Order: sequence, then structure tokens, then C-alpha cells
Amino acid sequence: MKLNQVKLGNQGLIVPNIGLGCMGMTGFGDADMYGKTDEKEAIATIHRSLELGGNFLDTADLYGPFKNEQLIAKAIEGNRNKYIIATKFGWEIDDNDQVTWKINGTKEYVKKSIERSLKNLKTDYIDLYYMHRLDKNVPVEETVGAMGDLVKEGKIGYIGLSEVSSETVKKAHAVHPISAVQSEFSLFERTVEEKGVIKTLNELGIGFVAYSPLGRGFLSGQIRSIDDLPENDFRRGIPRFQEQYFHKNIELVEAIENLAQEKNITSSQLALAWIISKGILPIPGTKRRKYLEKNIEASKIVLSESDIQKLESIVPLGTDTGAPYDEFSMGLLDY
Repeated sequence: MKLNQVKLGNQGLIVPNIGLGCMGMTGFGDADMYGKTDEKEAIATIHRSLELGGNFLDTADLYGPFKNEQLIAKAIEGNRNKYIIATKFGWEIDDNDQVTWKINGTKEYVKKSIERSLKNLKTDYIDLYYMHRLDKNVPVEETVGAMGDLVKEGKIGYIGLSEVSSETVKKAHAVHPISAVQSEFSLFERTVEEKGVIKTLNELGIGFVAYSPLGRGFLSGQIRSIDDLPENDFRRGIPRFQEQYFHKNIELVEAIENLAQEKNITSSQLALAWIISKGILPIPGTKRRKYLEKNIEASKIVLSESDIQKLESIVPLGTDTGAPYDEFSMGLLDY
């Protein structure tokens, strides 16, 4: 089973219709992003993804920091031209490899970041380069102008933005064509739809990439209690997994599971097929081959209009499932 190829935006980037989010394959400082990591299995997952046509890998300099890009470099060694690599910059990382928790979108930092990522990925070009978050103290035109210089230099192929408003997208696109915008999007998180960002992207011919398409794991049905999360899992600190939302969210998941069972598929597959049905590219994160294969199977599931209506009636647009980040991180989103 090979994945279908789709256009991501109108600038020429062609990708499979489901990508692989690599963030969870490495820890972050002393914490694991989604439970324990296993480098050997992570690399095997990347290789298996390629065998199935899943050659679109998503990473960022922040993850680790740098460990994730370095892991991908190991995995793709000798096969660089077979993969499409997306990475990101913007969270400031100092010369001691420490995250300062500030956003830096200056021209100088763009240039510094690309050289670091090229080195960590052991490559001389990056297919899709995202501004990870908007620096609210720097005009987006300056940041994207600097990214445009990287395109001219052949260091990146296409430009992306992450977690930005319609207004920011329009300003950026006027400086240099944007190929993709990445934001959190799932049955549990549809802010970009509510705020009209997806409509803007469609009008401008910009692709949309959905990270955390399984609601940070909730929609997989694997989480039934907060104790199902490892002790140092970062999700324990975000509102969606707190007491006031947790049980309500479990009820929603159970209703989604019932619908999935009628179709003889998993709740994860139903959630991913729903995103794909909207012409959106999901990048579910996994570090295990068994989940990767299930996710890729979802790309072949065709939902009827009735299926979509039933699903959206379970979790209507505007349903409050709890914020996906803590208050500090929510304040850095551009909405």
C-alpha cells in the first residue's frame, strides 16, 4: 500500500497525503514528550514509513533541542534525496544549546538557525522551513524576507509558518510565497477553522498541515485515566488533561470509538480520515512501526458525507475540550 501524493500549496511542493511527526522520538531535556524513547525503534519507524511511501518527516530545532534533527540525520543517511524534510526555527536557542523560551524572528537569527539545522540534519538543503512561532516584536515581513533569501541561496526549498493568524499569513505571503501553514488541528482543536485561517489559506493557495491530529493522543483511545500518562509526560501539565476536562473528553472519545467500530476501523484512523477528507495534511506523531502502519492505513479510508456529519455532531465546532498548552505557551500563539 503506497500513499497518495498531493500538492502542499501552489508553489510546487508534492508530499504524501499523511506525514510523520517526529517530535516524540526524542526527549526534551530531562522530560520525554510522549513517554519513553527508543532510538532504534524510532529509526526503524522512519525507514518503514519510507517503504510505505511516507517520506515526509516533520521536526524542529527545538525538539531536544537539536536531538530530533540529529536522530533524523542518522535515519536518512545515504537516502537524503528520498525524503522530504520539514524543520522549524524561532524558539531562541543560545550558544550553549539552551532554550531561552523567547521567540526570535530577526534576520540574524534566521541565518544562524538555518546553518545549525543544516549541520544537525547533515544536509545542504531543507525542503520546507517553518517559522515555528511569530516573533511579535519583529515584523513578519523581516522574518519571511530573510527566509526568502535562503530560498534564493538554495538552502531551503519552500517557506512555512506555524500557528499564525490570517492577517499574518497575508502579510508574509505578500513578501514571499508561503507553501504551508502548520497549526494544531483535530476533532478536539479547530481554532484555525473558527478564526477563518483555513479559509484564508484556501484563498491564497497555501497548504495546511495539522499537527497533533489525534488531540495529543486523546483520540487514540489509549488514554483512559491521567495515570495512563508517564510521570514525566508533558501532557500532565496542560488543561486538556486536567480534571475539569478529562472525563468529558473521555466521553467524546467513547462516542467517536462507537462510530469507528461501525466502520471496523480505530478511532485514530477515523480522526485522521476526517482531516484528510478536508484536504488537510495530518502529521501524526509516532515512534513505533505498529502505530505508523495503522496511521498510514487511515489515508485510504473514504468517509461519506453522512460519516462526516455524524462525527462533527459528536464534537461540534466550538466544543471546549481544554487548552492544548499552558498559559505561557497559549500566549505565544498568533490568534
